[in-house]
Amino acid sequence: MGRHGLKPRAKSRSLPTLGFFFAASLVMVSAVDPYSGTMASADTMQVFDTEQEQNQQLTFIAVDGEGYERGSFEILSGEGVAKLFVDGAPLPVPGTAKGIALDLVEAKGWDYNQYSCLVKLWERESNWRWNALNRSSGAYGIPQALPGTKMASAGADWRTNPATQIKWGIGYISGRYGTPCGALAHSNDKNWY
Repeated sequence: MGRHGLKPRAKSRSLPTLGFFFAASLVMVSAVDPYSGTMASADTMQVFDTEQEQNQQLTFIAVDGEGYERGSFEILSGEGVAKLFVDGAPLPVPGTAKGIALDLVEAKGWDYNQYSCLVKLWERESNWRWNALNRSSGAYGIPQALPGTKMASAGADWRTNPATQIKWGIGYISGRYGTPCGALAHSNDKNWY
């Protein structure tokens, strides 16, 4: 008997046990998909883009040698041409440098795959900065024109206007490589374009 005439209560082991099972269940909900009974992983997760068409299409393009294009990549073969894999670029915000580039790519009649190649190429060259300067070569702007004064043919504001630089860069790529994917393939091979 205790001081007040009550029997002392034995320490309960059920409260810590309950706490353990509660915490473990929270962890398991994060690791197990409760709807399928399987472990949640990248393999079991499915993502659907409801705005995309369900049908795939295959288009053929002309390149030196043989070429086939599907989805967001291009498979190239033929003498002197290397394979080229390009992730599809995210849809750009209108009015940004990438948005202007997409408009100009579409106006040229090129598809979204060509835009994706352009994004990858110019991310490598300048990270899409209008004032990017290569101190060793003197290349300037988003397309890294060498010398930068070449871009004056697209507009007097070539030093500061991304739209002028992009317009010049697309013209340069079209005249020299045919397409942005052609320029990217050359850049992958030679480390310049």
